[in-house]
Amino acid sequence: MTTRAPLIRFDMNTILNHAPNLTQRPPRSPRVRLGGYVALARILDKGRAEIAGTAGDYKYNNPGDYHWFRFTGITPEALKAELTSGKGDGEILAWIQENAPNKHTPWEIQQWSAYFSERGPDSDVETLEMFAGRIAQFNKTREDVKTWFDLLDLDDHVTFGGKA
Repeated sequence: MTTRAPLIRFDMNTILNHAPNLTQRPPRSPRVRLGGYVALARILDKGRAEIAGTAGDYKYNNPGDYHWFRFTGITPEALKAELTSGKGDGEILAWIQENAPNKHTPWEIQQWSAYFSERGPDSDVETLEMFAGRIAQFNKTREDVKTWFDLLDLDDHVTFGGKA
């Protein structure tokens, strides 16, 4: 009688046991900094959740993520491949610092992050109307939502049961 070697099962949820379930809670706020970068922690949450099949309505590599990818020169595909390996935030950050085609000093990262954390809609009529319309979906009287990050945080809060 011959014995067979057990089949190797690849279970992405085992590898990504730290992947957030974005059907249960939102990804981290875009304001959370990792390595000085705003938005990176949120991008990692969405990428891990997409790989694990728990992204819900959140999209990895959406138009908001594009700015971070352009700034670093990292491609969404390359970052997702690293996430698939099960690396934690610190390991991913080290990989980014080593492999980013666009190398930046801590000062440049801080300036870029400061700009993006305060970035509001462009001044064209269509963008302003779209931004105002999104806020109005939550609360027509809110005048404190000025930036894209404000809008993302409000959207996350309301999506998971908070009041606007």
